[in-house]
Amino acid sequence: MTPDEFRKHAHELVEWMAGYMENVENLPVKSLVKPGEIFNKIPDKPPLHSESFDSLMKDFNEIIMPGISHWQNPNFFAYFPANTSPASILAEMLIATLGAQCMIWETSPAAAELEEKMMIWLRELIGLPSGFEGVIQDSASTATLAAILTAREKTTGFSGNIEGIKKSGILKVYCSEQTHSSVEKAVKISGIGSKNLVKIPVKDDFSMDPEKLKEAITYDKNNGQIPCCVVATLGTTGTTSVDPLKAIGEICHENDIWLHVDAAMAGTALILPEFQWMLEGKEYIDSFVFNPHKWMFTNFDCTAYFVKDAGALIKTFEILPEYLKTRTRGKVNDYRDWGVPMGRRFRALKLWSVIRTYGVEGLCDKVRNHIAIAAKLSEMISKEDDFEILAPVIISVVCFRYNPGGYTEDQINILNEKLNHQLNDSGKIYLSHTVLNGRYTLRMVTAQTNVTLGHVERAWVLIMETARSLKS
Repeated sequence: MTPDEFRKHAHELVEWMAGYMENVENLPVKSLVKPGEIFNKIPDKPPLHSESFDSLMKDFNEIIMPGISHWQNPNFFAYFPANTSPASILAEMLIATLGAQCMIWETSPAAAELEEKMMIWLRELIGLPSGFEGVIQDSASTATLAAILTAREKTTGFSGNIEGIKKSGILKVYCSEQTHSSVEKAVKISGIGSKNLVKIPVKDDFSMDPEKLKEAITYDKNNGQIPCCVVATLGTTGTTSVDPLKAIGEICHENDIWLHVDAAMAGTALILPEFQWMLEGKEYIDSFVFNPHKWMFTNFDCTAYFVKDAGALIKTFEILPEYLKTRTRGKVNDYRDWGVPMGRRFRALKLWSVIRTYGVEGLCDKVRNHIAIAAKLSEMISKEDDFEILAPVIISVVCFRYNPGGYTEDQINILNEKLNHQLNDSGKIYLSHTVLNGRYTLRMVTAQTNVTLGHVERAWVLIMETARSLKS
């Protein structure tokens, strides 16, 4: 492709992108294709000769687009959001054009130094102590793995990487029953083993019970096992419940246990002064993660990971082959030593673009509005006798179910599962679910970048009408 051809297609593509953003609300939120439908439309063998970009775009529109679920549709209320914004998209275009490999300072000084500054900005925005240092990871799962590996090494005197962990005794990791599955995956990968992950019971509000945590730690210590790490969650996946950080932190401090905080979704709410209560006990935190690519309008992937002791993190991951030795080592941050991958993208650029474009006030206004919409939705649900709220509404997630009366619990579960599928298959809205105390629970997330109260009000009317038609 010549520069002139690239210029032509790039302009056409920007027109397509702008049109998509303008019209995404009119597309089916959840893809309606059947399994294998896209696969069978793609040739079994690659083309022998060159094909035009026009032919690629034709197939993209006809084959690929029907198989896309539109996460940027403001009627997307499922899972947690994977938000983007024009500012982030434009920066991503620059990142792709530069094609920079940002593994160490020498390979792209501006990338390393912008990342360092962006992590300072974020640290101040969310209210972490000034001693924390940060790095951008690809996902919260990777950041949690980095935390557990670092906790493992610190607990074993940094012998695990050299000798393996068999000689170290049985290490234990603790989290609540509501903690994200990435914790269990990290425990498996770390070599600690999933049977050594202790899931602590939760209280009525689905937050970790600190007394049960203390009992579990005491039991393990009395049986010769070694508490290694506790994972507290600010904003669990199912309900966005908030674990009592101060009480958990005090237990960790008393027992010299690494405290990792997973705030993947709810961490963005910390930019609001009225949500700083979630960080009470922050002096006990050893590592902390949240995802700007969930609720800070920065497209995937962009995870902010902070540590109190960057030296422990680096000691866990650093390795220095000859070809990576530089004259600047020790004077700058070489971020390939701050996590699992050596190769790194220039993610800080899109974060810079988003924060500068919205400004702190603009970010706060948008997040605060999403929380207000969830509160309004909760009010609307509570007014209906045949619906019920199943968990406290803390930020932008509302958990509820249809309960018309006269049904057994099993029948209510079946009814709500059918409701969920019928709503999603309509293409008009997209909800996901969880199970709380054995009850099939619909989750509605009001945090998509461009969602308005109007979108939620129309969705609620559809939910009520569909539910009541199922009963009849």
